[in-house]
Amino acid sequence: MVNTVTLKDLRPDLPEVVNLIDSKLDRYIITKHGRPVVVMLSVDDYESMLETIDILSDKKAVARIKKSKQDISEGKTVSWKKLRKDIERVQN
Repeated sequence: MVNTVTLKDLRPDLPEVVNLIDSKLDRYIITKHGRPVVVMLSVDDYESMLETIDILSDKKAVARIKKSKQDISEGKTVSWKKLRKDIERVQN
């Protein structure tokens, strides 16, 4: 969820806002003089965004994702039971 709050209104509520960001992964856009100046989000949210950017900037990874989606739509999948059995075989 993205919330917008003015810098003036944020000041007294900062501890509560930080708690909401940490516990509920809320995002806040902070405005100053009516203009957005800062985004506040959790570290987990931030790291997830960086990871997504890294993946999407890797052309080979994007190609594999597209291929996987195509395989799924064509029914080229493996059951969980078979996958688990294959993993157990490799681990032993």
